[in-house]
Order: sequence, then structure tokens, then C-alpha cells
Amino acid sequence: MAEVVLGIETSCDETSAAVVVGERGRPELASLIILSQDVHKVFGGVVPELASRAHLAALPAVVERALDEAGVSWGAVDAVAVTAGPGLVGALLVGVVYAKALAYAGDRALIGVHHMEGHLFAPVVEDPELAPPFIALLVSGGHTLLLDVPAWGRYRLLGRTRDDAAGEAFDKVATLLGLGYPGGPAIERLAVQGDPARFSFPRPLLEHGLEFSFSGLKTAVLRAVRASTDLERDRPHLARAFQDAVLDVLVTKLERAVRLTGHRTAVLGGGVACSRALATLATARLAGLARVAVASPRLNADNAAMIARAGWWHLEQGERSDWTLDARADLPLPGLEPSPAIPQSANRNPQSP
Repeated sequence: MAEVVLGIETSCDETSAAVVVGERGRPELASLIILSQDVHKVFGGVVPELASRAHLAALPAVVERALDEAGVSWGAVDAVAVTAGPGLVGALLVGVVYAKALAYAGDRALIGVHHMEGHLFAPVVEDPELAPPFIALLVSGGHTLLLDVPAWGRYRLLGRTRDDAAGEAFDKVATLLGLGYPGGPAIERLAVQGDPARFSFPRPLLEHGLEFSFSGLKTAVLRAVRASTDLERDRPHLARAFQDAVLDVLVTKLERAVRLTGHRTAVLGGGVACSRALATLATARLAGLARVAVASPRLNADNAAMIARAGWWHLEQGERSDWTLDARADLPLPGLEPSPAIPQSANRNPQSP
């Protein structure tokens, strides 16, 4: 008998609901609704209070539409999966409370999902054959994580950012360049027009280990913007130099992790994985080493399809959340195992002799 999982995502500024339907082990996406909150563009970033209020107003209609488009009645739903963290705690709370109310009233299973674990499952929605072991690079506005995934539910942290996330760096640099919010897509569009030789920015920690740092790179861009005598002329070149620096660091670390583990698959996930430039560079660098799996932009943005798919997996394992489930802005990744020792060979560029 087919199982039906309703997914709910409200971790930041996207109100989303999705339905996954299918037989054991082969779920398919039946519907996905994503409602973006454009009001934040006025402020150049997400305003938490406005995000929470917008989720509260929109979520019931978004859930109803997801069920309608899937052709599924509420009575057919077996479980409700919801993002429990990390994210903006007020926004998360709207989704968690709504999901708990639905599940409790209908006597359905409740499954709290970690937002970044959802991003791990995003490519599986379109590529059901994708399976561990693989290396995952999860890059968003709040996180930059490099994971060894030996099996679903088992995650080994190889590296993370020491300061700013790559997505946050894109947003801040876009503000410096007068490109608005969100920054990633605007910078990528403008960078196409830029001369890669016009400016050169540092590649933080490029030849050292598997961790990341982007605060110094933001400072370098700030200084270049202040030193520019014609920002209108220099803007595309600055965007190109900044994007090249970030992507070089991300892909170098990804390649290094692939070489260290010997895994033949690399997964890109998170909002920054919407970047075609990132996917193109990763595919080129990993040619002959590993295939690169990346979901379509709609599934890399914050969305409920990945939450429903991750919830489906937990449901299959017999896992349920109880009624004490709460929103946590700092929710730790479940299944996180001790990080493996990184050999000294990791402290050099994988392209070095």
C-alpha cells in the first residue's frame, strides 16, 4: 500500500509544502508548493519577525494547495514531516506548531527533520538511484558543511566554515555591489560579463585541510569597492573575481575530500548549489574521479520536497517524533559521528604534485 508523507518547510523566508507518495523504497514527488516572501528584498535581507508573520498567514493555504495538486485528501496522509531546525526560530516555530497540530488532530505520525539533512536528500527526489557512500558539500546562507556520508543517517563532519557561510558572503558582497537580495543569483548573472583577470581576491585556507573561511574574502571585496574610482565599470569584474574565489575554494575542498575518501559520488546541496557555475566547475574538476549529483534549483532552494523525502526515510526506519518536538535554531545534525582523522596530505592543493 502506498504511503503518503506531507512535508512542511518554514525555516527562513520560503513557505513550502509538498507531498511524497509511493510504495516502500520508491517514493515519488506528487506536489511541491513554494511561496517566496518578496518583502525582504526591501530590507536587503530576511527580517525574522516579518518572516514568521508571513508563514503564519500563508501556511494553511500552501498546505491545502499541495494536497489538492497531489490529488490526495488529508485522510490519506500517513505522516507529517516538518523542518525542526536549524533556521530562524520564530519561522521554524510556525511550521512545527502547525505540523504538530495536524498530526495530533489526525492521529498521524510526526517527523521532525533537520534542514541540512533535507538538503542531503534533495537530489534523491529526482535521482532515486542515488545512494551513499558519497561526499556532500552543503552550502547555504547559514551553513557551509563538508560531509562524508557512508550511509543514510550516518554523517561524518569533514569540514565547516570557521566564520561566515558562503551563502552569507554572497549576500553581503551583493549588497556592497548594489545588487540587492538574494545575492547569489545576482552575482552569477553579473559575473558572466566580468573579466576574470581584472581583479584577484584571496582564496582563504585553499591549501589547508577541509575547513572554510569567508570573512577575510568579504573584507577584501569591501576594500576593492572602496578603492574603485568607477564602481559601475568595475562591478561585473568584482563580481566575477569574488565568485571565482568562492567557487575555487569550495570545489578544491570537495575534490580533496573525494581523493581522501575514494568515494565515487559527490553531492552538492543547499541554496548556493543553485549556481550553475558551481556545478560546472565541480563537474570539470571531478571528471574521472567522481560523478557530481546536484538537484534542480527548485529543489536546492528551501523547499518541502526535500523535507518530505527525508521524513519518508525516517518513517521507513520506524522513527517518529513525540509531542515534545520543538523548533531549535541550533539543532544538531542527527546521526553525526566522530570526524575521521585528516592526514597531512590534506594540507595541500589536490592539483599540486
